[in-house]
Amino acid sequence: MMTPENKNRHPVSRYALLWADIRWLLLWLIAGIIVGLMTSHLLASLVGALLLYSLWRMYSLQRFNEWINKPSHTPPPDKLGGFSLVANKLYQTRQQEQKAQQKVMGLVKKIRSSMKALQDAVILLNDKDELEWWNQAAEDLLVISSTDQGISIFNFITAPEFRRYCQTMTTPNDGLHIASWQDSKRYLKCELTHFDGEKLLIIHDVTRLQHLEQMRRDFVANVSHELRTPLTVLMGYLENFSDQPDMPVHWQRGMQLMTQQTARMNRIVNDLLLLSRIEIEETHELRDIDMTKLLKHIYDDAKVYNQEYEHTISLDINTDDGLYGSEMYLNSALSNLVINAIKYTPKGGNIAISWSKTPDGCLFAVSDDGIGIAQQHIDRLTERFYRVDSGRSRATGGTGLGLAIVKHVLYQHGVNLHIESVEGEGSTFSALFPPEHVRAAPINTALNAISDKVLDTL
Repeated sequence: MMTPENKNRHPVSRYALLWADIRWLLLWLIAGIIVGLMTSHLLASLVGALLLYSLWRMYSLQRFNEWINKPSHTPPPDKLGGFSLVANKLYQTRQQEQKAQQKVMGLVKKIRSSMKALQDAVILLNDKDELEWWNQAAEDLLVISSTDQGISIFNFITAPEFRRYCQTMTTPNDGLHIASWQDSKRYLKCELTHFDGEKLLIIHDVTRLQHLEQMRRDFVANVSHELRTPLTVLMGYLENFSDQPDMPVHWQRGMQLMTQQTARMNRIVNDLLLLSRIEIEETHELRDIDMTKLLKHIYDDAKVYNQEYEHTISLDINTDDGLYGSEMYLNSALSNLVINAIKYTPKGGNIAISWSKTPDGCLFAVSDDGIGIAQQHIDRLTERFYRVDSGRSRATGGTGLGLAIVKHVLYQHGVNLHIESVEGEGSTFSALFPPEHVRAAPINTALNAISDKVLDTL
């Protein structure tokens, strides 16, 4: 779009160029007229002047053309007539572009120098996952040389999960954590960013962080295990003392509080031990799970727990498909979600448990019309000991570890916990199990389910 400034600039440039040509033409015509008056051959002099002007113009054009083909830093020659204005403008533009290019090149050199100085490996890949550029850290990590440009990155990083990460990008947003393919004691974090059909791969060495995380897990597991024995002793003696018929009245309240708090601490220790076991165990006992049977068991337990809350609980199973995974851990995780819905819904509410088949797998969901959760808390709900309302959590007997356990169990099964909530209206906690974890129900199980539905209808 042409601005007012550009509208004024272009006519001035054209007029200046036109005036430069007319000025030189007038000079040649005046010279021809003078010579014609002196020789009494005015017409011949004018024709000769025009011919000489044309030859001089062609000569100037030739010099202008030769100058254009010279390096950009070469100044324009003198006495080019009307081309002098064009040559000077072009020379100024060339100088400005050269300065801008030098500035950009300097910036590029600084960026490359800073990337080369990084301790993290930085690799630029094309749309075919082939090497285009890398820094010194990447060269040392992958043992790359200058002759390897254009070779696939998968020739250097052979881990199968890395190939899946690059080709599908189904790994969580925090990147891919893998053990080094060269040293099993070394841990790496790969982050891939797409831009303009190319990819930027950054590899961090997180060995120290991995060791610190392992130390934390071991510490929590050991402390929880060591606390279990003294807690058991305390709970046993408190129970015995509380049953004494001659217990003084002023001691009864204290004994009751100590019993409640030790029971709460025992629940925290048990949850910590369960969470540590889930984190530490690399493999679990996996098998085909009958989800209909499991969900009915969870539903029956929920009805028992619900007696004091008096909610309306419904179970909707729309598929007989099961799962392949750890039944013990899945039972714990899904039960946690149902119990949370019961605890955080005001008395007489509605709880809906569902298991349904979707084009992307099988979906488990728990919905309630309870107190809901403010949006600023949702992203942190699965953190250990995070509480939206600490007073209410303690009143309901929560340990602050339930959703952390759910998150880790689901992650072990390749699933993320999805939370939708509106404060004051209710919440929905769901998990979509991918097809690779879904197991179709045996024919006899499906037939039994159909017959049960028919009998229920009759």
